[in-house]
Amino acid sequence: MRHTQGRADIISVFLNKNVAISHSDIEAEMDSQYDRVTIYRTLKSFLEKGLIHKVLDDTGTMHYALCDDACSEVEHQHDHIHFKCNNCGETTCLENVHIPKVSLPNGFSYEESNYLITGTCDKCN
Repeated sequence: MRHTQGRADIISVFLNKNVAISHSDIEAEMDSQYDRVTIYRTLKSFLEKGLIHKVLDDTGTMHYALCDDACSEVEHQHDHIHFKCNNCGETTCLENVHIPKVSLPNGFSYEESNYLITGTCDKCN
């Protein structure tokens, strides 16, 4: 991936936040430095290159979080739990929580899964 100041600035937002963030969160952090389309295209590139993954929460707003080292352009390895705090609203990736294997009925094929648990995070508890 070619290094640009915009990409560096947007990835630094992810590195400074330890939670999933939305497009509008990034816009707010950038303080009108980059337009919506630039941010959208950057997020799309990061997704395609395996740098970030999508995080769905109960609001319907798409959030994004940094991938771990196992992700690549070829395959994302992000079958983990996302935890959304009902108090602060932050969504966190819980990489080390075991997810039971799900057996799908015949004729169904797995592509991606999203696990969201809501409650109170350790900071708000």
